[in-house]
Amino acid sequence: MKTLLGNRVFVLVMASDLLQQIGIWIRNMALLYFVVAQTNGDPIAVSLLTVAEYAPIFIFSIIGGVLADRWRPKRTMIIGDLLSLLSIAPILWAVQAGYWQAVFVAAGVSAIVSQFSQPSSMKMFKRYVPDSQVGSAIAFSQTMSSLFIIGGPVLGTFIYTRYGISFSLSSLLVLFALSALCLSLLPKSEPVDRTERTSVYAEWKSGLGYVKGKRQLLVLFGLFALIALSAGLIQPLEIFLITERLQLPEASLQWFTAVSGMGMLLGGILAGVLSAGGHLLGKERRILLLGTLVFGAATIVEGLSLWPFLTGSMRLMTGVLLAFMQTVMATIMLTSVEERYVGRINGLFTPLFTGFLLLGTACAGVYMHATSLTFVFITSGLILGAASFVTLGLRSGPALAPGESVAVVPRAPGLEAE
Repeated sequence: MKTLLGNRVFVLVMASDLLQQIGIWIRNMALLYFVVAQTNGDPIAVSLLTVAEYAPIFIFSIIGGVLADRWRPKRTMIIGDLLSLLSIAPILWAVQAGYWQAVFVAAGVSAIVSQFSQPSSMKMFKRYVPDSQVGSAIAFSQTMSSLFIIGGPVLGTFIYTRYGISFSLSSLLVLFALSALCLSLLPKSEPVDRTERTSVYAEWKSGLGYVKGKRQLLVLFGLFALIALSAGLIQPLEIFLITERLQLPEASLQWFTAVSGMGMLLGGILAGVLSAGGHLLGKERRILLLGTLVFGAATIVEGLSLWPFLTGSMRLMTGVLLAFMQTVMATIMLTSVEERYVGRINGLFTPLFTGFLLLGTACAGVYMHATSLTFVFITSGLILGAASFVTLGLRSGPALAPGESVAVVPRAPGLEAE
């Protein structure tokens, strides 16, 4: 870990990520509370806010991934922060003028920009962090994200309730400016060597063909899809688990969410320690096989439980497993992909995961009415059990064929959540 923290690129990207995470949570909580206040709690308006945040993922993630492979990553990330900064100013003016609906534009613009900047940060990691430190780098990023899952809502709520929507949006101007300043200190990225001009569609198709030719990536696609479907089925029903199964007030949900965040924090730290010691090398398939089986069993127990302590214990366990598995899967993906395809592969994984997550979410309520809450959780656990069979298709080590270049220059991803 000491060597990793001495890596200038890693430290600068993580500093930028830290600033962006603060801005993300301030924005998310401020927009949520502001929309609720302006519409008297209209669920349709709240749903539209979610649509504004998620819809760009489907529309722009594939395009953003392709362009990330065509453009210089450093320049792309800086431009992304500057566009976010410039978009906030007119939205802030509109809100102050009484056009509160502009906040939907703020959510949409931020989501769009992230689809271009995130793949570029992956490319910087791929280029400057050696493969032996990738697991530790991802675990570090995962740990930071977990800390914000726990503290982000508290921070965002405090800023909004204390200072209001105008201050919350204004703070984003400072945070994005500081993030762009951090990124400006990155090494200059060389222009992508393009011997022939091809269309965005042709390059996306090339990325798809690359995935089809890589067994590791195909297995990861299936694994991501099943985990997302499983999570989507139970995510919107957690409130009913608290009120119906455990007979606790709705407000108790925050404590179980905090326990999940603590689990992810512990899982990220554990993955980082083991990765730094080289204890995970060659054991990826075994880890994911055991992880999905235990994750599935814990989900079923959670759905059957009538005791808060048992449910909380399962939440802690699944949090640890989720962070650990995310670290392993992201490490496999990054070490299996040539640098020139990193953006496109990221642009394919993101809509896949989001699509199956939303598919599960869309089916959750209908499925619960047709069966029962417990049956939905059992189904979710069985899907994770099916995912364990998918992991058998993985093989240890990177998926690059002999002679293929990994294109790692001197020394550097992280899973960024927005």
